Amino acid sequence: MIVAMAYPRRLLADDERVELELHPHPKALFWPVLLLLVVVPAASFAAARVPAGDAQVPLRVALAVVAVALLGVLTLVPFLRWVTTHYVLTDRRLITRRGVVARSGRDMPLARVNDISFSHNVFERVLGCGTLVVESAGERGQLVLSDVPHVESVQRRIYELADAATGRAHDDDPDDRYDERDRRRDG
Repeated sequence: MIVAMAYPRRLLADDERVELELHPHPKALFWPVLLLLVVVPAASFAAARVPAGDAQVPLRVALAVVAVALLGVLTLVPFLRWVTTHYVLTDRRLITRRGVVARSGRDMPLARVNDISFSHNVFERVLGCGTLVVESAGERGQLVLSDVPHVESVQRRIYELADAATGRAHDDDPDDRYDERDRRRDG
């Protein structure tokens, strides 16, 4: 089951409902966690092996600084990227938001979606995640979402909502209503 997380309601249009809110699959954190499990013990072992003497304290401080810098770059930054990447599907659009300090985002109206495809390798298939490619009729073409959890279910849900949005867009089109009125009057 896909778990919904709170997306700020102030960012939604009137009567817009959040259907899914996802972060990339936790597999994106595999290497950062592995590096954390390697750097901390290695730095601790190296600090313990520093010989006694006048240089012991500065060497241990230097090792700690290098370890903290490595952990910041190789572990903390990828974790913050993961936490601040959102894939939100509403009943009207697909929203992506990324970024730790500088943010970027993209919204794709579901009524413009032409094609939805996914791919996953064997490892991703076992984990239940993959890459989702959503193509639209707009100028910017396609939206690629990496490490989407439950990628096949998400693809199916986007298709269902896009189909409903396309039907709703035709129902709301004033030209379509005008044509129907003309047909009734003329016929």
